[in-house]
Amino acid sequence: MNRRKLAAFLGIVFVIFLAGYFVRCHVTGRQQSCTKQFFAMDTFMSFTAYGKDSEAAVNAAVLEVQRLDALLSAGSVSSEISALNASGSKELSEDTMRILERAQRIYQDTGGLFDVTIYPLMKLWGFPTREYHVPDEEELSEILPLVDASKLQHDQTTFILGEGQQVDLGGIAKGYASSQVMDIFHSYEIESGMVSLGGNVQVIGRRPDGNRWQVGIQDPKSVRGEVLAVLETEDRAVITSGGYERYFEEDGKTYIHIIDPRTGYPADSDLESVTVVSSDGMLADALSTALYIMGYDGAVDYWKAHKEEFDMILITDSGAICVTEGIQEGIRSDAQYSVVSSDGV
Repeated sequence: MNRRKLAAFLGIVFVIFLAGYFVRCHVTGRQQSCTKQFFAMDTFMSFTAYGKDSEAAVNAAVLEVQRLDALLSAGSVSSEISALNASGSKELSEDTMRILERAQRIYQDTGGLFDVTIYPLMKLWGFPTREYHVPDEEELSEILPLVDASKLQHDQTTFILGEGQQVDLGGIAKGYASSQVMDIFHSYEIESGMVSLGGNVQVIGRRPDGNRWQVGIQDPKSVRGEVLAVLETEDRAVITSGGYERYFEEDGKTYIHIIDPRTGYPADSDLESVTVVSSDGMLADALSTALYIMGYDGAVDYWKAHKEEFDMILITDSGAICVTEGIQEGIRSDAQYSVVSSDGV
């Protein structure tokens, strides 16, 4: 990240912390709505709900995400994950156990490309602290053997890490959080709402006017964050990962934050971004990373084997847009795009 982008990011964070969070709740005719914007999980979030208990629902959702943030953040010394990383073995809460168990299943399903034990590598490259560093081969050879989620063990309440291992749930925690928010909205009988957790969006029902929600898909090559396509959807999570989100430059080379656990280096992918669309927030969050590492061919093959679980939008390094058949009717774009079907493209 260059100095200008870093300054802008820190400025946004500073303003958010000064202001606490933005709140807008009102009644229009019979329609009650509430929106709150706040900072948590290292990103700017916005929650909107429509219904007679919309304010109570959004308040409860904000508190839940703040609770999860305090529980799951690898960067917080007081979190449960930090305690696990420090001790190597810990009895965990139900939330953390659920996430780690699901992460292990996705690790197996993706051939190890989604791996929560990536944290030592992330720290080596400096991404958690933004004190960036390009490691040499000796450093990588020392750290890379620690990245192996198959070494994790657990019983019903306790997780045990392999020697020297540390976990980071940043690639799945927001997906879990957005799914938890959807459960809270349902408990308050909210039938229309949207939550945005940075690049993670999840919607419930349709908009109050009866139309489907519209979620913008960012052009990864746009420095202004311009939208390349719009997806119309309902009751789905729409989660995007791309190398353009976090990176640093050194000696004229760009290093992205998506690390390939097989090599220890930033992923060398022919994709610019991957958007996963699913009713399962955790799955969408984790797969957006794993599919990016797989590259175009691997992502398409994986979707064909799991097409009942998710759809996806791929943007390649040549600028091509590829959409899976399950969501093609919901895509709106001025750019041309191809449709990936079970039989081919």
